[in-house]
Amino acid sequence: MHYRIRHRTSYRYDVPANLCHNEARLRPLDLPGQRCLSWKLTIGPEPEFHRSRRDSFGNHIDYFSIQRPHPELVITAESEVEVFSHALLPLGTAGAWDRMKESLLASKDQSSLDARAFTLSSPLIPILPALAEFARPDFPPGRCVQEAVAALNSRIHREFKFDPDFTTVATPVQEVLDNRRGVCQDFAQLMIAALRSLGLPARYVSGYLETLPPPGKKKLVGADASHAWVSVFIPGLGWMDYDPTNNVRPAERHITVAVGRDYRDVSPLRGVTVGGANHHLKVSVDVAPV
Repeated sequence: MHYRIRHRTSYRYDVPANLCHNEARLRPLDLPGQRCLSWKLTIGPEPEFHRSRRDSFGNHIDYFSIQRPHPELVITAESEVEVFSHALLPLGTAGAWDRMKESLLASKDQSSLDARAFTLSSPLIPILPALAEFARPDFPPGRCVQEAVAALNSRIHREFKFDPDFTTVATPVQEVLDNRRGVCQDFAQLMIAALRSLGLPARYVSGYLETLPPPGKKKLVGADASHAWVSVFIPGLGWMDYDPTNNVRPAERHITVAVGRDYRDVSPLRGVTVGGANHHLKVSVDVAPV
């Protein structure tokens, strides 16, 4: 699949802001199953300072600073991305999840060593006994790790209600577990927390999902949104993605932008503004197949 993506974010201030410093993580990654063909970032007003770099997870970061009064800030990211069709490995390809955990700790392979960092707690994803207990029905001793993770992925989709009014970016994972509701970000962080609480390496993935309009309806401009899902590391096979919000294995319709320990590592925009009083935020995303 070949997609053209447009992600536009605008901040309109009640009074002009005097200064802002921002980081944007909006450029899609180049991965074994994905290639970013073109990329353009437009910032208005034009910043006094703008540079690009990579973070420790390999994500693209654009840092920019506007150092004069501005009544509005508009960031528009445009890209073209090719996502390759790939066959999903059949269940049973990997070994038992509990033996995999032991082999991960004993392995000297660099990819396994790097993955160990994703078994630890992070600012938004704690390791808690309650989360391990939540996952344990899907992880009996000796069960194939792919089957176990897929079962957990399905159970979150089945037992939790999608409710965009219930949570914010700061809602604790325990609260999501207790109330059984949230959005894609919450379901991803809950699943990661459960896997890490069992000692398995899991990371947060941020990106886009091509959405389809209802039958007979035209797709609305700006109706798409950022999406979040989970990636689990399996020694010998690498990182495998799971989407608990939709109960699918991500393939051609998922476009990866950034990976990290939790949402804080991959937030599309983050920064500090001086002045401006209150602001009004508007975000529109379009993911269009070419």
